[in-house]
Amino acid sequence: MTAHRQTKQLEAIRTAFQTAERPLSIEELHELATRDVGTLGLRTVYRAVRRLEEEGEIARVLVPGDSDRYELASVASKHHHHFHCTACDRYFDVHGCPGGLNKIIPNGFKLEHHDLTLSGLCSSCA
Repeated sequence: MTAHRQTKQLEAIRTAFQTAERPLSIEELHELATRDVGTLGLRTVYRAVRRLEEEGEIARVLVPGDSDRYELASVASKHHHHFHCTACDRYFDVHGCPGGLNKIIPNGFKLEHHDLTLSGLCSSCA
């Protein structure tokens, strides 16, 4: 594997993930990271996200009908779900799972995986 140099831009992006503690869109990531590196360009954020995803540091959170979000791989590796605030459009991690989903799938079907996104207002918007 090729060694990549560590830049202040990349460190600002890593810091943004660590301090936000929630899934981030590219735009949110750009906004947070520019607090540390004011000249950070959006294209640089896209390249850094691609690199961090390829290196397994972050994972993609698929958002149907909207742009994907990204979260630390250490969070993504643990089964959890998400809460989407319909007012501010932010996503938050929900730890835990309601379970018992086999009771609601059709007869004869086998559940292999599930994603659950709750929607409503976050504590800031409520």
